[in-house]
Amino acid sequence: MSKPYYITTAIDYTNAAPHIGHAYEKVLADVMARYQRLKGNEVYFLTGVDQHGQKVQKKAAEVGQEPQAFVDDITKHFTALWTKLGVHYDGWAATTAEPHKKVVQAILTKLHDKGQLYKASRHGHYSVRQEQFLTDKERREDGTFGEEWGEVIELEEANWYFKLNEHVEWLKAFIRSHPDFIFPAFRANDVINALEGSGGIDLCISRPKERLTWGIPLPFDPDFVNYVWFDALVNYISFAGYLADEVGNTGLPEFKKLWPANAHVIGKDILSPPHAIYWPTMLHAMGFSDDEIPQLIVHGWWNLRGGKISKSLGNVIDPNVLADTFMPDGLRFYLMKDIATGYDADFSDERIMIAYDKDLAKGLGNLLNRTLKMANNYRSGVVKIGGYDDEVCASLRTVTAEAEAAYPTKMDSWAIHQGIEEAWKIVTAANGFIEQTQPFKLAKDETQAARLDAVLHHLAEAIAHVTVLLNPIMPTMCAKIREQLGWTLPEGFKLSDLKWGLLPDGHQLGQGTPLFPRVEIAAEA
Repeated sequence: MSKPYYITTAIDYTNAAPHIGHAYEKVLADVMARYQRLKGNEVYFLTGVDQHGQKVQKKAAEVGQEPQAFVDDITKHFTALWTKLGVHYDGWAATTAEPHKKVVQAILTKLHDKGQLYKASRHGHYSVRQEQFLTDKERREDGTFGEEWGEVIELEEANWYFKLNEHVEWLKAFIRSHPDFIFPAFRANDVINALEGSGGIDLCISRPKERLTWGIPLPFDPDFVNYVWFDALVNYISFAGYLADEVGNTGLPEFKKLWPANAHVIGKDILSPPHAIYWPTMLHAMGFSDDEIPQLIVHGWWNLRGGKISKSLGNVIDPNVLADTFMPDGLRFYLMKDIATGYDADFSDERIMIAYDKDLAKGLGNLLNRTLKMANNYRSGVVKIGGYDDEVCASLRTVTAEAEAAYPTKMDSWAIHQGIEEAWKIVTAANGFIEQTQPFKLAKDETQAARLDAVLHHLAEAIAHVTVLLNPIMPTMCAKIREQLGWTLPEGFKLSDLKWGLLPDGHQLGQGTPLFPRVEIAAEA
């Protein structure tokens, strides 16, 4: 691969604590980053926080803090959660950082000089919650605006606008000619429909300082600050080294080496208009070619009993509590197993309990414990390849090889849940292998010594393979399993190196310790 795999997530808006949706998005990106490294690719993973905006300024005032102090306190909750969940990023984007501000202002100056920005007055209905003017297409049939817009007021003010409408026909043609621009592909229809019904509205990119001071000042009109979306979206390039030499930024990646990004991981709620309309048209206006427009990986929502999870409904799920209850890797496993990337899923205590208790504790954990216990009881923990082989042993090797052959196809297409299914085929086959071979009976018959050796080695070897496939999903737990197996991933080990024979003849296994303790949770009301 000639360039690093550059993956980013939407940066989190720091006006409230992180919720389950934030955790899912970051774990999803982290899993893909780890998987790409497992393939042998260099990876650059960027995430961060969006700290400007009217809502932040308002919230800070309500609690008697300066905006910077307020967002710094909120940001600590995000970074602490990412540490707990094992989300390891290479770059951190905070929109209040000086290097970012300099790039935003340089871009604004360039677009202003190119005639892409203009000043105009507008009168209309304004959503305080969404910080935007509304059009008639946002009205309900009775003429009112839905609750999703929050407080709606009449407002007239002058602002600066980006000539978005000049780029709409290009964008529609680009989307139609680049079916891989948006994943999953069916979401592109939503964007096309939004463009068809946009009515030629340009994008307001400023707010007057008389009502918003918490933002990046416009370099050509200091009475205004930059609107949050035009600021936040730039993070994908500002922290990747864009215009670094021109504005004097140091310590950032080489932009030409990273760009275009392989994947922007975002939620479906910010696909249109921000990421699928504002962002590509901004890039196009800045002079980026079609080949330099990044791919959008759009994930769905976690719902609760079929309904949306939201703070206003009082049903926000705290990922910190889940991580403490099911361990961080238990939560990572559930989040990746129970949702297909791009689609919605329904969160339930019952399903996370099944994933933890049935799959991890009784499935993988029990397989490991039984294998280590038998190997230590019958062979002092030493597994030998020996010369014995039969159809049952060959069948386990075949299942393992077939799962490993299918695994990359699933992971490359963002079907993480199906990648887990491939790994679980080995877990299921290995547990069935114990029932078929019954090593506890073989140990009682000296004439079956060679077969017992083969069985124990096959079991330990299969578990080692599972830890490689699951490593992107459960890195901490897989490392602990390998520690009990007495085996570590060799330096520079790649997915293509995964072949039968990881554990050599005479390999010494460790002692087994339960890794998935029993969990009890209160029944849902």
